[in-house]
Amino acid sequence: MVSEPRMAVDLGGIRMKNPVNTASGTFGYGWQFEGFFDVSLLGAITTKGCSAVPWAGNPAPRLAEVDSGILNSVGLQNPGIPAFVEQAGEYLQGLRDRGCQVICQVAGHSLGEYARAVELYDELAPFASGLEINISCPNVSQGGAAMGATPQAAAEVMRAVRDRTKLPLVVKMAPHDVSEIARALEAEGADALSLINTIPAMAIDIRSRRSRLSRPTAGMSGAAIHPIAVRMVWEAHKAVGLPLVGIGGVRTGEDAAELILAGATSVAVGTANLTDPSSAPRILAELTDWVRDQGVADVNDLIGAVEC
Repeated sequence: MVSEPRMAVDLGGIRMKNPVNTASGTFGYGWQFEGFFDVSLLGAITTKGCSAVPWAGNPAPRLAEVDSGILNSVGLQNPGIPAFVEQAGEYLQGLRDRGCQVICQVAGHSLGEYARAVELYDELAPFASGLEINISCPNVSQGGAAMGATPQAAAEVMRAVRDRTKLPLVVKMAPHDVSEIARALEAEGADALSLINTIPAMAIDIRSRRSRLSRPTAGMSGAAIHPIAVRMVWEAHKAVGLPLVGIGGVRTGEDAAELILAGATSVAVGTANLTDPSSAPRILAELTDWVRDQGVADVNDLIGAVEC
């Protein structure tokens, strides 16, 4: 009889019982999915991004389906960290007690907003296993460019937050200049990186000749970006020694396996949660079968094992 492989991984100090995580913004605060499956089966969840104060987000329409993916321009609508903790804290503490790690995403429009948000999480969220710093948020003082659009800018965000908490910090990277920005984040004390975020895209209604969303462009996620995510995870793995969360078009165990072979320690299920709310446990089962079929005793032996 073949024994079950060891699936536990260490994501920069966040010890997960298996590599399957969820992508922020596609899984709410976790409790919304309990009617579909036992969320504690997963290694971790990443909660929807929150800021120090409430954000209204962008006007509707904010979602549009396209071939092999979804465009979104939600604008990180959220109630603010104090309200988030009040609404979901009891459930998330219980989820962590049941063995699923809770990663809380941090959003901000300025260095000061990031710093304050991290302080609030540190003060109010004892259930947090770690924080994901979303450096793709627009910098309102710099014309809307992503806060982490350059190595220098990404390093500034890390310097602003690193000393505000002892929790592990995972940085959510934008899908460009991956190697250089990854090295800058590693140098400033990031514990792990998650990539990729959505890719800028556009969809036009040819009858009205207007954008299908309230804004001209939006972020694309889903199956179409998976090969791009695999390539960028591979590039980041070659550039730095940090553990990585691979995100982008994960719909099956095979998709997850690709990202692990490219160098991901953990994989996050995103858009698939919206099309099949039970995707994550199915992907975990398929991934476990793959590890067993590879003839290894530990999933960690397969991280970055691609032969090019």
